[in-house]
Amino acid sequence: MAVVGGGQAGLATSHELDERGVEHVVLERGRIGQSWRDRWDSFCLVTPNWSVRLPGGAYDGDDPDGYLPRDEIVTYLEGYAAAAAGPVREGVEVTAIRDTAAGFELDTSSGALRAREVVLANGAYQRVHRPPGAEGFPAELAVLALTDYTNETALPPGRVLIVGSGQSGCQLAEELHEEGREVFLACGRAPWTPRTVGGRDIVRWVVETGFMDAPVSSLPEPRARLDANILATGHCGGHDLHLRTLRAMGVTLLGHFDGADGSVARFSQDLGEIVAWGDQRHAMLMGLIRTTAAERGIALDIEPPAPFDPASPATLDLAGFGAVVLTGGFRPDYRSWLPWTDAFDDLGFPIQQDGASTVVPGLSFVGVHFLRTRKSSLLMGVGEDAAIVAEGIASRR
Repeated sequence: MAVVGGGQAGLATSHELDERGVEHVVLERGRIGQSWRDRWDSFCLVTPNWSVRLPGGAYDGDDPDGYLPRDEIVTYLEGYAAAAAGPVREGVEVTAIRDTAAGFELDTSSGALRAREVVLANGAYQRVHRPPGAEGFPAELAVLALTDYTNETALPPGRVLIVGSGQSGCQLAEELHEEGREVFLACGRAPWTPRTVGGRDIVRWVVETGFMDAPVSSLPEPRARLDANILATGHCGGHDLHLRTLRAMGVTLLGHFDGADGSVARFSQDLGEIVAWGDQRHAMLMGLIRTTAAERGIALDIEPPAPFDPASPATLDLAGFGAVVLTGGFRPDYRSWLPWTDAFDDLGFPIQQDGASTVVPGLSFVGVHFLRTRKSSLLMGVGEDAAIVAEGIASRR
């Protein structure tokens, strides 16, 4: 059988298949951990190192409460793959998959391959989301997707507009401001919390409250699956990072990006609503934490959010801007290269049960955001899904 993708999802799946004696090959278009290699130079984990829990290879370094930088994440994955001695074939891109009477046929950059079953573990999201209206920026202005950004020195001189205020957008806004750039941030909805509560990292709390185990059925609507993750950063040892902290340091906050016409960019006057939504999520998360703490006899003093002035510019004259960085997240992209259009929902996510497609027999998925729970695509949770998928495959042999 074939596993497509050599990141944490593919490697965890390979480990679990090995444990069950299932012969397989892992096909990776680039190198092991390629999606991490493609992050910007100063990228680091938002979750602490202790949460790196791939099956049979949990983090065992000397800084469990630190945050692995990009290159150390890659080194960890390379070591994990080497220790498993699994059948990873790097530099093999899968360009098409077809089902046949005997299973599947895969077109790859190194030739055709047949497999009885296939696990797609090629990342939580595959396609950069470009907001409507982004095509209206002037041709002479550098407009980069997040995947094209490497570091501040690679940008043209001038002000920077970041479109999207999820984890990556806020992290870039802070880092570029620290590098002396004048930064403008077009915001969207994202939950936020302090980095620590009661002297403990927020990730410990959200794990212990059960928040990370919430299934997709717990969401208020399907589109909530695309909501941003909790705003935080591991930069410089980890600290608070959200819209209030960014404004306090001098980043100009804007409402939703409404498009650009030549030298003028437009923004909704909804910054107050955006912050209020984040504050509601903050209150919900703090409520979960208070309940868990009370059950343990721990008293917590959690400060409420500070007042927020929602005033923001409605337009920007783009003269003097050097670059725009689009950080509005990613979307699934299965339909662009797979033949089973009915195997995916309206948002592009696979229709599945415990990772196994309910439409295409023999096709499974690992590493998808909210595949089973909120942590399904994360280094702390992907192993649980990999074990379930591998067990299902082994039972069918």
